Order: sequence, then structure tokens, then C-alpha cells
Amino acid sequence: MERRVRTAMLVGAALWLLGACSASAGHTHGPSGTPLEEMGERVFRGTAGPWNVEARMIDMNAELARSGVSAATIAKLSSRHHLVVILTDPKSGKAVVDAAGEVRIAGPDSASSSKASLVPMGGHIGSDVRLPKVGRYRFELEAEGGGRRGSASFEYLLKP
Repeated sequence: MERRVRTAMLVGAALWLLGACSASAGHTHGPSGTPLEEMGERVFRGTAGPWNVEARMIDMNAELARSGVSAATIAKLSSRHHLVVILTDPKSGKAVVDAAGEVRIAGPDSASSSKASLVPMGGHIGSDVRLPKVGRYRFELEAEGGGRRGSASFEYLLKP
């Protein structure tokens, strides 16, 4: 019974977060109502093939805490980060909305390395990523959209 209650709480928290991140006016919003494209820490600004790229890392647990979710509930959720990749056309400055991609993540050790699909999310492509250990992570981004492709590499230091 206790396991069912815990599972229900986790599912409820996840559904709340997904509902809070619903698309509105071409942007996806976090629990505070701020567009995800403006949240978190900028970890990269550069180019990937034909596009300008900005990558941001959002600490989901910190955002939930700021939005009023109890520490006890947050402690029951697995620590997650959301990678936001904003591709823009260098001529128009507009976000590329028909792109998708993949990111390979090399962590501080082989057990913390992974791969994630980046899916369209309003004004960016993104994915929740697992960063289980403190240390330096290297991201290898591959994006494709509108018959065009691009790649970029960047690093992120997860601090204690």
C-alpha cells in the first residue's frame, strides 16, 4: 500500500510539472510561468551548422523548490536536469521550430554517460537529462530540421 501511495505521489508531481510546462505563445513555461528558454544557466552559445545555438541547463529540483513544492516531495523525485537547445536562423533571428536532435553525454565516469533525444518543445528542442554525479559533462549535439543538419560540442560542470 505504501508503495502505491508513493508511486501515486510521484506520478502526480510529474503530471503537475508537465501541466506547468504546457506550450503557450510558442514558448514552453516552467512552474513559475517563465519561458524555459529564459530559465536555468546558459552553458553554450555558438553555432551548429546553419543555426545559431544557445544551450541552457535547468535544475528541475531547484525550480520545483522555487515554485513551492515541498522538500519532502522533491526528495522523492529523481534529480533531473532539463537541457534546452534554442536553434535560431542567423538571418531572421527566429527560433527554428521544425528541428529535432540527439545529444550524447559523456559524464565524469562511464556510468554517468548517456544519450537523449531532443524533441520540439515550443521555442526550443529539449529533453530531461540524467546527470547522476558531480563533475564535468561533455555534450555532443546533433540537430536536424528543414533538410539541414548541424552539430556542436559543449561542456557543463555539475557542482555539488
